[in-house]
Amino acid sequence: MATHDPSQGRVTPVVTISAAYGAGGGVIGPAVAARLGVAFLDRAVPSAVAAQIGCSLDEALQRDDRAPGRLERLLSSAARLPTVTIGSVDTVFIGTTNDEGRLLYDHEFVEQTERVVGEVAHNGGVVLGRAGAVVLADHPTALHVRLDGDRHARLRRAQELWEAGDRTERCGHDWSGEAPTLRLLDDNDRARAAYVRRFYRTDPADPRHYHLVLDALSLTLGACTDLIVRAARDRAVTTDTGASPVDHRDTQESS
Repeated sequence: MATHDPSQGRVTPVVTISAAYGAGGGVIGPAVAARLGVAFLDRAVPSAVAAQIGCSLDEALQRDDRAPGRLERLLSSAARLPTVTIGSVDTVFIGTTNDEGRLLYDHEFVEQTERVVGEVAHNGGVVLGRAGAVVLADHPTALHVRLDGDRHARLRRAQELWEAGDRTERCGHDWSGEAPTLRLLDDNDRARAAYVRRFYRTDPADPRHYHLVLDALSLTLGACTDLIVRAARDRAVTTDTGASPVDHRDTQESS
């Protein structure tokens, strides 16, 4: 179902962004949301998950794809434990209980993350990571974006952002005081990919998940933002009205 803004009588943009480490997702995401006038979901996700499940924020963060050091350790431990099949989902208990002492399984954290991401589909917004393109794959007006680029160029950008005082690209939550290194870059990339592969059995870098794939290191952060904003508005309008992209573009250029 399309997301409509009742006060404006128009579709509210929905954007998911999957970003490799150093591609600028932590900078581009909020900028896109501000330009579109919608919420940006990143740090609020684990807090909402913890509140819904009744566990600590730290435990929710251990299962969040934007906290790679913790997530990678968690997935490594989970791989050595026996799984339990609940419905069609293989899950594992890894030592967490909620406020009432009930054992929690990893799939519960993922389901609550999906619920939070799903709210974007109803209210409009920009969500960074959390397999958003997979979770909202059937959303009719959402724009799914992948940001990537050369590994060494991504490291240079991450270091530039770090030196400028921006810690969001470090891992999304600024858990560590360490400056970006190739080891941290590889750890981040590996953990984010492992999250999607484990819980959704697909490759987050597969271009088939996205409408727009950008070499974010061949463009400035501002140019990436401009492209995503234009594409999000264009997709919302053309999909909601049923107009073809060619017809809509021609109308824009002739106005």
